[in-house]
Amino acid sequence: MAGSTATMEQQATVGATPRRRHNYARRYWWFVVPCGAVVLGTIVFPWAFTLYMSLHDFKLGGGREWVGHANYVKLVTDERFLYSILRTLYFTALSVVIPMVLGLLAALAFHRKFPLRGLARTVFILPMMATPVAVALVWTMMFHPQLGVLNWLLQQVGLPPSMWVYAPDTVIPTLVMVEVWHWTPLVMLILLGGLASLPLDPYEAAKIDGASAWQAFRHITLPLLAPFLVVALIIRTIDALKAFDTIYVITQGGPGTASETINIFLYLQAFAYYNLGYASAVVVVFFAIIILLAMVLLWTRARVKDA
Repeated sequence: MAGSTATMEQQATVGATPRRRHNYARRYWWFVVPCGAVVLGTIVFPWAFTLYMSLHDFKLGGGREWVGHANYVKLVTDERFLYSILRTLYFTALSVVIPMVLGLLAALAFHRKFPLRGLARTVFILPMMATPVAVALVWTMMFHPQLGVLNWLLQQVGLPPSMWVYAPDTVIPTLVMVEVWHWTPLVMLILLGGLASLPLDPYEAAKIDGASAWQAFRHITLPLLAPFLVVALIIRTIDALKAFDTIYVITQGGPGTASETINIFLYLQAFAYYNLGYASAVVVVFFAIIILLAMVLLWTRARVKDA
């Protein structure tokens, strides 16, 4: 019925007089204009204004002075900003690779049938249901060098206590541990859905040919699961790049600047030092980095899809 209605409307439009076609076009504008206004107000204008502010020395409560590309030149020579990029990439790489591996293993385990599998799945995905700030507050208490439960557990098994987020050498890996605990269930759910949709015929043929479990996984499961792996990779990369609340609540970028990622650096420049022009330049550069990574991920997804 819907198809016949659309066909009738198309025929009416094709055979309509110029005046009637003009009336159809006028009706469309009632839908196009509001959507265009929303896009202009929420996406185009903020980015245009951010780019405009990045070309000024603009301080909150102070004046605004045109400086051109001076803010970008300053970013290139700002070691604190450059190190924040490296920390962001380091944090993102660990926060993507480890959940991908653990999520795949968990999906393979939960795909098998065993007693109380539904309850085990429910318990496994519980961390994902908590808000990042609540997760950060709980882990902050657990990381306390003297009162935290983690050091108590280490002492029970004869291991020395750790400084966790209070030492520059361990702060990023410790934050990654929180990120892995929080978001590995999401990867597991995506891959579990992929495993449930795989056809059974290739596995039956491989079993008849005498293929081992590893060979079936290597040559059947992984290639068929590749599109779902890429989707999980894209989602995790986006989440890790924009990670802010967990890091800020636990460390505020410390100790010193050891956990100061781009998001923390940007927040401090804008809302602690009130350098809005400089912070806007950071936003533009960060956006360029995200676009570059997105292009690489989309290219990877297209290659996997065509393979």
